[in-house]
Amino acid sequence: MSEKKIIPKHIAIIMDGNGRWAKERKLPRIAGHRKGAEVVKSIVKCCDDLGVKFLTLYTFSTENWKRPEKEINFLMGLLSWFLDKEIRNLKKNNARFLTIGNIERLPKKAREVIAKAKEQTKSNTGLNLVLALNYGARLEIIEAVKSICGDIKDKRLTETELNEDIFSGYLYTAGIPDPDLLIRTGGEMRLSNFLLWQLSYSELYVTDKVWPDFNKAELKKAVDNFQKRKRRFGNIK
Repeated sequence: MSEKKIIPKHIAIIMDGNGRWAKERKLPRIAGHRKGAEVVKSIVKCCDDLGVKFLTLYTFSTENWKRPEKEINFLMGLLSWFLDKEIRNLKKNNARFLTIGNIERLPKKAREVIAKAKEQTKSNTGLNLVLALNYGARLEIIEAVKSICGDIKDKRLTETELNEDIFSGYLYTAGIPDPDLLIRTGGEMRLSNFLLWQLSYSELYVTDKVWPDFNKAELKKAVDNFQKRKRRFGNIK
């Protein structure tokens, strides 16, 4: 009997390379973001078909606010347009929509569409699509520490009770399992302040393919590579 191949329960992706894709084609950066949004739709479908339960996409970081105002406005509009358009597909495919990060800084229209998508998919039991929006891992950890200090001060928690599991419950990702596989497109070898706590034992896969050129075949290649890894979590075989 052949060994059953394990499908990662949670895949996280740093979607890098939209700007480079556009530059190579002498197009404005927003053309790369528009193409990248199209790729998101196909990758969500592929993950669902594979049986992945959680897909987390690094959509907009706390550092991305440093970009030109015109590009930020386009990205926020693209987010609202994409979600508003995709709510029907999420419901049809039994997918649940979630976010991590501090979304209060996002424009009102984006917040309204996010709330609508969450509400209309909250009972779905299939793939969990998680968008990291205004997300930064260092800020996430600092905010968790502040909350813990407050709970200790108010005697809702003691220092001796604090452990890794309890700490994880204070993060944006509370209730979401740590990623089994992190994929980064665009060839850069860094985490870019993404899920620093949660990626402790994740398998890392970096491809030179920029995000607009990433497709189902590339995703399956990453999953095939994951299936060849020996995950020991610090133990020995």
